Amino acid sequence: MPEADKQGKLYYANRPQAAPGFFLKGSHQLDWGMKNRLARTFNPVSGRTVMLAVDHGYFQGPTTGLERIDLSIVPLLPQCDALFCTRGILRSLIPAHCAKPMVLRASGGPSILRDELSDEQIAMDMDDAVRLNAAGVGIQLFIGGEHETRSIHNMTKLVDAGLRVGVPVMGVTAVGKNMTRNAQYFRLACRIIAELGAQYVKTYYVDEGFETVTASCPVPIVMAGGKKLPELEALTMAYNAVQQGAAGVDMGRNIFQSDAPHAMLSAVNAVVHENMKPKEAFELYGSLKAEGVG
Repeated sequence: MPEADKQGKLYYANRPQAAPGFFLKGSHQLDWGMKNRLARTFNPVSGRTVMLAVDHGYFQGPTTGLERIDLSIVPLLPQCDALFCTRGILRSLIPAHCAKPMVLRASGGPSILRDELSDEQIAMDMDDAVRLNAAGVGIQLFIGGEHETRSIHNMTKLVDAGLRVGVPVMGVTAVGKNMTRNAQYFRLACRIIAELGAQYVKTYYVDEGFETVTASCPVPIVMAGGKKLPELEALTMAYNAVQQGAAGVDMGRNIFQSDAPHAMLSAVNAVVHENMKPKEAFELYGSLKAEGVG
């Protein structure tokens, strides 16, 4: 995959981007309302977030662990910083007295039954996000996919709508079946998403060069949890991501498909907000699980 400037390797990953007057990079010049919503999603003390992703049903249906969100996810709400879900789940299952910030999936279209998943459209009006008191909206972008241009324009339309009402947009990098998951691709995808106006980006972790992905993206990156991993591997991935510049995680299957979701969420919080080492966090997970924290 070509890059525009073969010489451009000055990422300065060891020099954090300045954000005078606000704790979140790339956000210090936003409007008050948008900064307020970001400060609800990201912890102002640690500067990071542990988002719980449960939006899988928008194209997968009742994924394992999400068959009964009222029983599996609602009890986890006190432990996460924000919930990433669909408006249908929010209205039907999330208690209205819940004070946690909600980030709503705003794109959709093809189901898992289709071979081409990039044919998405905007699936929620920004007025409804405001009506639901959302802290943000998330939209999928298929950089390099068949419907790349449409997905980019979907996001820019949503960004324009969000700027009018103070709702931040999270751009999500979607990786198709035939796309290469490496730092070069994610540098490209995340930078395009940030350049075109998203206030933060959700992307995948890669073992080599992830610090160049976060350093070259001028807005916060949250790490996508991806497929279910053994608990120690998932905690190690989360630790490496935040140590290499991610502003938190948006994890789903590695929490709600764990044998002990409450214990796993506690361990992820310790890694993200307290910089706990993965082995210590895994021991925390094990001890909480042994105590019956399910």
